[in-house]
Parts: sequence; structure tokens; C-alpha cells
Amino acid sequence: MSAEVVLAQAPGRGLQWTELVIFIVLFVVVSVLGFAASRWRAAASLDHLDEWGLGGRKFGSWITWFLVGGDLYTAYTFVAVPALVFGAGALGFYALPYTVILYPIVFLPALRMWSVSRSRGYVTPADFVRGRFGSPTLALLIALTGIVATMPYIALQLVGIEAVLRTMGVNGGGLIGHLPLLVAFVILALYTYQSGLRAPALIAFVKDGLIYVVILVAVFYLPAKLGGWSHIFDVSQQKLTTPDPKTGKPSGSIVLGSTNQLQYATLALGSALALFLYPHSLTGVLASRGRNVIKRNMMALPAYSLLLGLLALLGYVALAAGVKPITNAATGNADSNTVVPALFDTQFPSWFAGIAFAAIGIGALVPAAIMSIAAANLWTRNIYKEYLHRDATPAQEAKQAKLASLVVKFGAVAFILFIDPQFSIDLQLIGGALILQTLPAVAISLYTRWLHRWGLIAGWAVGMAWAVIMLYGIPNPKTGKAHFGGSALALDKLSVFGWHPFAGSQVQIYPGFVALIANLVVAVVVTLIARGAKVFNGTDDTESADYHADEHDRNLRPVPVLDKQ
Repeated sequence: MSAEVVLAQAPGRGLQWTELVIFIVLFVVVSVLGFAASRWRAAASLDHLDEWGLGGRKFGSWITWFLVGGDLYTAYTFVAVPALVFGAGALGFYALPYTVILYPIVFLPALRMWSVSRSRGYVTPADFVRGRFGSPTLALLIALTGIVATMPYIALQLVGIEAVLRTMGVNGGGLIGHLPLLVAFVILALYTYQSGLRAPALIAFVKDGLIYVVILVAVFYLPAKLGGWSHIFDVSQQKLTTPDPKTGKPSGSIVLGSTNQLQYATLALGSALALFLYPHSLTGVLASRGRNVIKRNMMALPAYSLLLGLLALLGYVALAAGVKPITNAATGNADSNTVVPALFDTQFPSWFAGIAFAAIGIGALVPAAIMSIAAANLWTRNIYKEYLHRDATPAQEAKQAKLASLVVKFGAVAFILFIDPQFSIDLQLIGGALILQTLPAVAISLYTRWLHRWGLIAGWAVGMAWAVIMLYGIPNPKTGKAHFGGSALALDKLSVFGWHPFAGSQVQIYPGFVALIANLVVAVVVTLIARGAKVFNGTDDTESADYHADEHDRNLRPVPVLDKQ
């Protein structure tokens, strides 16, 4: 029976017990590891953000490599990137150059952020901004942006898990249909509450091992089974260039066209600039033991880009195999995120498909845990302690962060329960454009205080507003959505106070990148005005030496060593 026929029957089939049992067994194994992690290289007590939220700031090269890799290359990456290639072709490969140029760009800023945070006890990027400019308001804006951008990102990890469950036959509607997901996240919430950052750090070893095995087997076995790469590319090009019945236009191509090359470049560059601005990305960096650990990881982490490139090719493999996305029983719509799970389900034996599904599911737990911890740290340090309880003790901070991590996780579950998952994807798209607007305050300020804090606030406000306005105006004819329909803005629609500088041009660009340019221009202009008027720019708590500190420096602030109470 062809893959296409099998998949057409998928929505109505029963549970795939072999796959489901293997998935559950491996999930139980990592859950046990998550609870055991509370005693792994831990201090006597985890009642301090340095211990609970940053793993004691003592992770070495291997642990950091798995932690940061597991944090950046998420379950959503493993289902969404090939799904985008499946639906649009070459444009989906933007994720490959952006993860290649990412590490040279962030190499030096990551070192400076680690050093100043280690010297001053900063736990979040908003902590750094607070100390650099003496501005609780600017720090609050950075913290809120990080939390807002992270919430839908966590929700998208659930989308990845649900795609796997749906493929295994767990595809019901209503609350019962979401019950397995709720159980999984209750367990995740409990061991994250108990173990903090050590839990995802330990689980990342299992997650990465499974992912590498599955992808390497897939990229060698599947092309051989389906007639080779030449045949796969030929079939993919034919299907992508066939006009879509809904739009009357081709859905994509295996090469970029004249209208989407600029979008590809700006999306790749904008995504690279944004990725280490996410609070969960910086959490992995700040948990490192020293600058040499970060240097080694910036050189080694591009190995994941090789994996990502191989993974993206599975979108073409799915096209050649005739894969049809499985219908979501709750919404009645085809779930494009099931493309890779459905491909594995029909082309591999059930036992191997079960391992692959466990790899994707566990791959969701690691980033979801780190993201919830990072968001909880932001809430605790930059909202709770700054505005609600200035005299909070380290133990009270840790308790608040643990509770906040629970709220964040179940807030993400609410996205899935009460909002169409596709809307969560749109929110994550907005989140990427928004977190990019923190670049001047977080990244540029690592090198200079020339930009005035009021210039940074004004630039942030303009960049945020314009990014949302541009994204709101992008339709998606294929899905019938009039707003928030994608990340490709035609230059013809680019408006500056009603002026259309590129009227008639169908060339597309990434709105987040345009908003960042506006952000920087406004920040510079307001800075010039503020400096001309001699407006006070706050007090800088940091010193020049703080940005070069390393783990063996004589005067380096020690990590608190806690005793059991």
C-alpha cells in the first residue's frame, strides 16, 4: 500500500500500541532522570537562583553543549523546519544559514555577558540592563518582552508533542484528547520544580543521543527506499510548482525565486540576531563554568546545524513519499506538524518509529523546562523582587521562581487547550520579531553606554509597535487568514506614515528586521536629543574589568554555597 493511501486513513485509525509503549517507556526513563537530577552535582540546598535557576553556574563543556543544543534545537524545530520545507520548499532552509552565522555573531557578546553576570550576580538579561543603566523601567520592559516571547515558544513544544501523539492514534477532541499531554506536562512541572536547571541538563544527554540516531538512520535509509535523492528532488519540485487550488499559485520551489531572496536573507540574519536574546538561550550561557567553556561550545555547536540541514531534507522526502498531514480531530484541520511523524510512521517499523517519536517528545521537554525556568527567573528578579518584595531573601526568590515556573508551564498548556495551535505559531512568529527589539539594550550595551536609556526605551516602543503592525497586515490566502499570516512582508506594503517607498514591488522582507532598523534609528535620534539636553543617563553599576572576568580570577564573586536549613 502506498504511503499516501496509508496516511489518508491515519485520522481514523486506532492506537499504535508498539509505538505508544516504547514512547511511554522512554518518557518514564527521562522522568526518573529529571527527579534524580536534584542530587546531581548539587549543593546542599537549591534555595538560591544560582543553584536552582543556573545549576550552580558550574556546567562544563560537555554539559553545556548538550544543554544549549537541547535548548536551541527544540522539538518544534524537528517538526516545523521539515514541515516548512514540505509546504514551501527552499525557503524552509533559512534555518540552516541562520544557525551557521549565529555563533560567530554571538561569540564575543556571550563571553562579555557571562563575565559581567558572573561578576555582578546577574541571573537574567534584564538584571544586566538594570545594572548597566540604573533603570528599573527599561529592565521591566526587557523582562516583559522576554516572558511574552517565551510563553508561545513553550506552547510550540506542546505542538510538537501533540503531533507525535496524534500520529500514534491519540487524536481526540476536547479535554480528553489533551489528557496525555496534560499528564506529560504535570510530570515535567514536578521534576523541574524539584531539580531546576539540572533536570533538562541531564535529560539533554538522552534527547540528543536519540535525535542523532533517528536522523542519521532516516537520511540514509529513506532516500534508498524512495529511489534516491535525485528522484526525491525531482518529485518535490514537481509538487511544489503545481498551482495550489486555493490560491492558484505554486506553493514553492526547491530554489529561491526573485521575490523571496531578500526575505530569506533578512529572516536568517534577524533570526540569528534574535536567538541568543531569548532568555532561555542566555540561561544556558550563564550556567557555564567559565569563558573557555563558552568558547568551546561556540565552536562545537555548529555540529547541530549539520543535523538541522539533514532534518530539513526530510520535508522533500515526505513530498516524494506522498505524505498527507494528519487531521486534528479537535479542529478538523490538517496538522502540518505531523508531516515528519507521519513519514516515520509509514516508512519505518513500528519499534523504530516509537523511538523516533520518543526522541521528538523528549526533545520538547528539555527546551520547555529551560524556557519556563528562564521566564520564572525574569519574573522573580525583575518584577517580583524589583516591585513587589524588595527585601526578598535568596530562599524566597527561589521559592517564587519555582512557583512561577509552574504558572508559565500551565499557561503554555492553556494556549493549546483554548487557542487553535496555529494561532500559537503566529504568536511565536510575533515573539521572534519582538525579542529582536531588545538587541540595542541587551547586546549593544555590552560594549557601550552611548545609547541613552530614554533612547533605548523609545526605540523599543517604536520597534515593538511597528513589528506588530507589519505582521498584523500580512495575510495567508492558503488558510484564509487576513492577519498574522506569515513572516513575508511585500515591500509594496511597507508604509512609513502613509508613504510607500517601494510601491509596486513584490519583493518580500522579514518585518522583524525592518522594525529593528527603525528601533536603532529612533534610539540614536532620542539619544542625541537627550545628550544635547544633558538628561541624566542613570548610574552604571558595572566596571570595565567585569566584562573580562573569568572563573579563576582572584576577586571573582563566589557562587553561594548553601547548607540545608
